[in-house]
Amino acid sequence: MPCLRRFLAAALLVAATLAEPAHAEGLSRSDLSAQEALLTRSLHAIRAGKLDTALREIDRLIALQPDFKLAHLIRGDLLLAKAGPLPGMGGRSLSHDAGLQDLREEARLRLLSQIEEPAPDKLPKQILQLAPSQKFALLADASKARLYVFENHEGHPRLLRHFFMTVGRNDIEKRIEGDKRTPVGVYTITDQIPRARLTDFYGAGAFPLNYPNEWDQTLGRTGHGIWLHGVPSDTYNRAPRASDGCVVVANADFNDISQYVQVGVTPVLISERIEWLEPEAWQSLRQDLLAKLDTWKGDWERQDSADFFAHYSSRFLFNEGKGWVESKRRNIANKDWIKLELTDLSLFLDLSQNMAVATFTQAYGSNVFHSTTRKRMYLSQENGKWHIALEKSLLPDTIVAGREPPGSAGLTLR
Repeated sequence: MPCLRRFLAAALLVAATLAEPAHAEGLSRSDLSAQEALLTRSLHAIRAGKLDTALREIDRLIALQPDFKLAHLIRGDLLLAKAGPLPGMGGRSLSHDAGLQDLREEARLRLLSQIEEPAPDKLPKQILQLAPSQKFALLADASKARLYVFENHEGHPRLLRHFFMTVGRNDIEKRIEGDKRTPVGVYTITDQIPRARLTDFYGAGAFPLNYPNEWDQTLGRTGHGIWLHGVPSDTYNRAPRASDGCVVVANADFNDISQYVQVGVTPVLISERIEWLEPEAWQSLRQDLLAKLDTWKGDWERQDSADFFAHYSSRFLFNEGKGWVESKRRNIANKDWIKLELTDLSLFLDLSQNMAVATFTQAYGSNVFHSTTRKRMYLSQENGKWHIALEKSLLPDTIVAGREPPGSAGLTLR
């Protein structure tokens, strides 16, 4: 047993936390890929001291996925562990090899994702509401090298699957072209590029993201070509930090993820780590932001210019300038009535920047004209309160003169 304990401590690097997942009633093993399920069973067999069982599971994994480097490394260590103590993962002679360090980190993160699965009733702080048009959402946790898939359950996110992923070799928070970092923020899949149109480097295909998004552009962030894509055909997966900034998954996982993607609709949130909230705390935060939007809408409808402009951050008003403020003030005052309806609303948080991102369809009506547009707002906190830091129309307005006001159904809280 001393040999086994050394194997666990050095090879898996998480011996102090090795235990059954605290929330075994969460995702079942059937929710994992076949490869990950076999790896997980092997690691838990090691934890239980069943080296022969662990070796059998690893051999099954290698037969299924011959190019899974981590599986080969664990198999070698299992064989060596029977002969004597191991100084570290990878045997006795490769302890300083850079590739071995990557595999050690991969082993740690893969096991960590199983040990620290979220409780089934907890909700991700980053996803507060999915629009009815958004059937699924992807949420990346860079700290665990994990890409989570959520389905839209009456506007609430419900966890379906999660996959091992790779981010930039220099980690996250992309700022400039060529920094080999993965951006952090709220993005949308804009296209699907099939394997036939790509070199083998991108594997099963690619989903481009809209980096730099509107907020990135205001901050002067540069770079392009940030994709979610696969791996070369002779590679099962890449190290946790090995891309030039893209999010990379195994080809089999990319094909699985593809069934959840709606081009132009599916959001991809990239975060340093996911914060999981109890339902009450999640609902309170959600309602706080929905109330903010509803008050903004109400002040506009009441044609109260002072209260309307109070919803905007000082930075936004400064950037737009006095001309915009005065024009907007006259526009509000010169109407006999104003009515708005906000529908198809999504609401996300970018925790790294303390930013909320709301996207919705805005139907605006007055005695002069009616317009419908898709709009995105970025809200930041000033003095503990949410303020609009950026507001963008995503599509040209559709304007019809002389229309009756839209219904005042308000925010859609589905």
